[in-house]
Amino acid sequence: MLDIKAVKKVTVTEQVMEQIAQLITSGKLKPGEKLPNERELAERFKVARGRIREALRALSLIGLITIKAGEGSFVNQTKTPVPAETIHWMYHQEIHNLDEIYAARKLIESEVTMTAAANATPEQTARLEQILELMKQVLPEHSPEHFLDLLDQYDLYMGEISGNGVYAKLMQTIVHLRRETSIRLLRVPGSMESSYEGRKKIFEAFKSKDLALLKREIRNFYEKSVKFYVKIIGNQPERK
Repeated sequence: MLDIKAVKKVTVTEQVMEQIAQLITSGKLKPGEKLPNERELAERFKVARGRIREALRALSLIGLITIKAGEGSFVNQTKTPVPAETIHWMYHQEIHNLDEIYAARKLIESEVTMTAAANATPEQTARLEQILELMKQVLPEHSPEHFLDLLDQYDLYMGEISGNGVYAKLMQTIVHLRRETSIRLLRVPGSMESSYEGRKKIFEAFKSKDLALLKREIRNFYEKSVKFYVKIIGNQPERK
């Protein structure tokens, strides 16, 4: 019997995703194993089937599960790569699936950062700080591409030091997913500075190993990021 808890918080889809992802990354759900069907999951989570469907679709988009029509949902192999066309599709659907995509990103980046904070050595923490300092140094250049390269380097290293192969792979997916959107956003005046300051606050909590503070700073970062994203995307011409 899987250890599933009833969802009580407001962000229902995110809560469902988090529990299923934890079951997969912890090994309680094995590669190739079939998940319970939507109706059974809805009953066990005590949520509507629509929420289960949203969570499963988001988990399939980030490569944790595969949904087979008429058969059900299955846990992916750890080394199964996420298809490039899936990442491409995810980006072009972001404006229509903002809640799902940001729930997926928040889930992955939060869990990777929290896990890395618990496992990082002083040397690994120092390396993260070095990359963060390089990000600060390039701010006067006003080069979104250079800044994003360092940001990608920072987050990929975070995935590496988490000690979890699944998390490392998912962080690679996130780096691909966000690139085009990030370049657009980082060209907005003040956005690089805002991104750096947000990461700096998260890192300080990371370095202190105060996991409660770290979780709070990550949540604050995402709340601010989503508001900024919606504002900027809303002012962009519709994509063809």
